[in-house]
Amino acid sequence: MKAASLDSSAWIEIAHHGANAAAFLRVLTDPASIIVSTIALYEVWKYSSVHGDENRANQLFEFMQQCIVVPPESHLAIQAARLSIRHKLAMADSLIYATALAHNAILWTQDDDFKTLPHVRHFPKARSV
Repeated sequence: MKAASLDSSAWIEIAHHGANAAAFLRVLTDPASIIVSTIALYEVWKYSSVHGDENRANQLFEFMQQCIVVPPESHLAIQAARLSIRHKLAMADSLIYATALAHNAILWTQDDDFKTLPHVRHFPKARSV
């Protein structure tokens, strides 16, 4: 199986039992094949702490740390800047995407900013009623 990387929206969907959580959980069978950007760690912990509870944030954070955690090194920063310019991505998104690409991973996401990009598996967010 090719490596997978989940962006912040996918991790948050899992943590909060959203409509697409099951789709994202399918790729979490082997933490050794999951690439996690430290940017995603930051975004997920912050969001879960503010919008959920800190215990849930800590549990998810612990699981994410069992995966391959990749810091934002200089070569990723340059690649992320290029991707940001080319695809009009925000800094955090471009760093998460660059991390996935550098590790030959498919990026799993709900974020519409990624939906037309290569090496991305996009799931539209469920609409709230």
